[in-house]
Amino acid sequence: MQNSVVSFLRKLGFRVNGAAPKRLLIPLLVFAVAAEASADPLSKRTDIDFFRDVPSRNLKGLATRSDGRLVSGPTLTEIAAPAPAELLWCLDPTSDPHKFLLGTGPEGRVVEVTFNATDSAYTARDLAKLDDPQVFAVKALADGSVLAGTSPKGALYLIRDGKTVSRVLLPVDSIFDLLAIDDHTVLAATGNPGRIYRIDVRKFASAGISPAKISDPKELADRGITLFGEIRDRNVRRLAAFPDGRIVAGSSPRGNIYTFPAAGGAPFILQENHEAEVTDLLPQPNGDLYASIVFSTSSGESRVAPHGTDSNPPAKTHEDAGSATAPVPADRFAGRSTVVWFPANGYPETLTSRGGVAFYRLLRHDNTLVIAGGDTGDLLGFDLKARFSLTYAGSTSAQLNGIAPLTGSPGRFVVLRNNVPGLALLDFNAAGPREAVTRRIDLGLPSLLGAVRFNRLRNLTGSQLSLEARVSNGSDEVEGWGPWTPLKLDPDGGWRAANLRGRYARIRISVAGQSGQAGAELDRAALFSLPQDRRPQLQDFRVLSPGFGLVVVPDQTPSPIVTLNQLLQPSSHDDDKHKNAFMSSQVIPQPGAQVVLWTMVDPDGDNFTTTFSIRRDGDKVWTDVVANTHDQYVQFDTTYLPDGVYFTRLVAKETAPRPAAERLSQTFETDDLVIDHTPPAILDATARRVGDSVVVTMHGRDALSLLDNMDVTFNNNVHETVEQPVDGIRDGREETFELEVPLARVSNATSVEVTLYDAAGNGATRRLTW
Repeated sequence: MQNSVVSFLRKLGFRVNGAAPKRLLIPLLVFAVAAEASADPLSKRTDIDFFRDVPSRNLKGLATRSDGRLVSGPTLTEIAAPAPAELLWCLDPTSDPHKFLLGTGPEGRVVEVTFNATDSAYTARDLAKLDDPQVFAVKALADGSVLAGTSPKGALYLIRDGKTVSRVLLPVDSIFDLLAIDDHTVLAATGNPGRIYRIDVRKFASAGISPAKISDPKELADRGITLFGEIRDRNVRRLAAFPDGRIVAGSSPRGNIYTFPAAGGAPFILQENHEAEVTDLLPQPNGDLYASIVFSTSSGESRVAPHGTDSNPPAKTHEDAGSATAPVPADRFAGRSTVVWFPANGYPETLTSRGGVAFYRLLRHDNTLVIAGGDTGDLLGFDLKARFSLTYAGSTSAQLNGIAPLTGSPGRFVVLRNNVPGLALLDFNAAGPREAVTRRIDLGLPSLLGAVRFNRLRNLTGSQLSLEARVSNGSDEVEGWGPWTPLKLDPDGGWRAANLRGRYARIRISVAGQSGQAGAELDRAALFSLPQDRRPQLQDFRVLSPGFGLVVVPDQTPSPIVTLNQLLQPSSHDDDKHKNAFMSSQVIPQPGAQVVLWTMVDPDGDNFTTTFSIRRDGDKVWTDVVANTHDQYVQFDTTYLPDGVYFTRLVAKETAPRPAAERLSQTFETDDLVIDHTPPAILDATARRVGDSVVVTMHGRDALSLLDNMDVTFNNNVHETVEQPVDGIRDGREETFELEVPLARVSNATSVEVTLYDAAGNGATRRLTW
């Protein structure tokens, strides 16, 4: 540090031999920091936070972490197959590890899909066609039968061998969730009103098909359906069971979380919320609970379910969009989502929260919570051990409504996609290419790209990475981008390519081979660039009235104490202080003096000097009044200059540290300057008595300047100044001024002295009598 101070002082012109004495080190260091803080580098550094700058859909085999790093992650494979239905609402595994049930809309079908893990493919068949348009809940039972809950009629179906054997229309609008307590008991969560019904499957199987809603509790009990619990909130959205038998329920539109005794009854509020929806509940064997909650100020509901009686409208389908392969644009979700941890013997704690994303489903994989979300197909995670939020490879669909483990294939999960509908495979163990692409990075100005540098590579080497960049001058996400250009690794650790210029940039990072193994990390990166050099700009130019000078207030001596604000924002602070000091300068009368002011700025903060020159009309040679000054004013004597109109100009030139070959200059033609030392000519002057008044009239002309006023002094000390000419407009070099004074004021005067002034302050005088 001491040597760097010595080096800096030498740059400033100080003669320093050897090392600086220790007793001078601290004050000199403070001075050095203050001086260095006043100059910004020409190049620019743009930090790349991968967690912020890489969206979910731009990841493959990698994940971004909330500390800004890239880490190993899963792959998400979109399975190319005909969509089972236009809307896919729920996913439930069966006893067969390869088969899953889907609740769909808007045709009210229950679909069975058979998943081929080896080929990452699936086949689908209709299991049943129900009378309601939306099937929000399905549950595969131990005996092979299926329970299904629908909306907007709130019908409960029992399906065996593809046929409906029992149906009851509950006194509700929607059935949102089904929870199996044992082989013969299922709980149903309903909406409008928010209730939980207990279903005795054996008794319900013999209930038959009821054509109308049943509200009478006895009639429902005869069909194996009894009321388990009820809440004041409108909907019971999700159900789950604790290991001790208690039931936990999540509601909407308040978003409360309740617990019920195993036998049912009155609820206990575990957590109260407002304008929210509990979208999933994930109990743990130790009694802990994870809950995903979506907060939406617009409606109090997330976008999980379509409009039945109290939920949001259904998402647009691929038929609406005219394409079965591209997601339908949706209004951006304006709410936020959180995952809350409820310890078995503690208070709730928020683990992660995201804005603009709806959390739909939770699943645990080792020490990580996997979160299926939307409305941009996000797959997220939370590391329960390290307590970091994660972003995984996302889907091209807008919503991920379900996720379930693929039995027999550890680390692999089936993901339910919606809008565009289908299935995907999430694989934490997949080998192959791993890639991350940043979103559009705004460099602020068209710039020449420099190096991309990583803070640190962990369990990786540069040879295992490949980087590419592309640039654009437009802000469109798709149109106008140049080709991907490989970046080469220099011996100093920077990744570079020659002559990449643009306003916006994207960086693509690829990890080769098996380098996505656990423990591989890429720290945050920095993109260096050289912005386009812009010429200095003239914002203001003023020529003060001649005959006045400035007493310039000197800048205050810099304080030996440097504040954090001065260090972080030095330019604006120093410029403002200098400007305030200059504007406090005094203006005093000074014959022959001329002051010219201007405001010149460099949009890039470059250092520059200014030369102010004048040239008399008719001459060919410019005279530099002040050359290469850092001040933005000039004060000079005009008495030696001949009368005439002078052209003026300002020449601004960039200086160091901008390299000499790259320095720009700009010439500004500024306002004309009139040098006038000659008094105006008096063409006529009279003083006459008219009735009870004395009228003084003066007619004159000036060669260069506009006439300004007439000053009248009677020899009895009566004084008047006339600034308006006879025609009322003071706009010419030839004018007539007239003054009428009551005779009573000047009755004892015998003469009058009349002076005609021009705008340059020159005056011609006559003495008149009457």
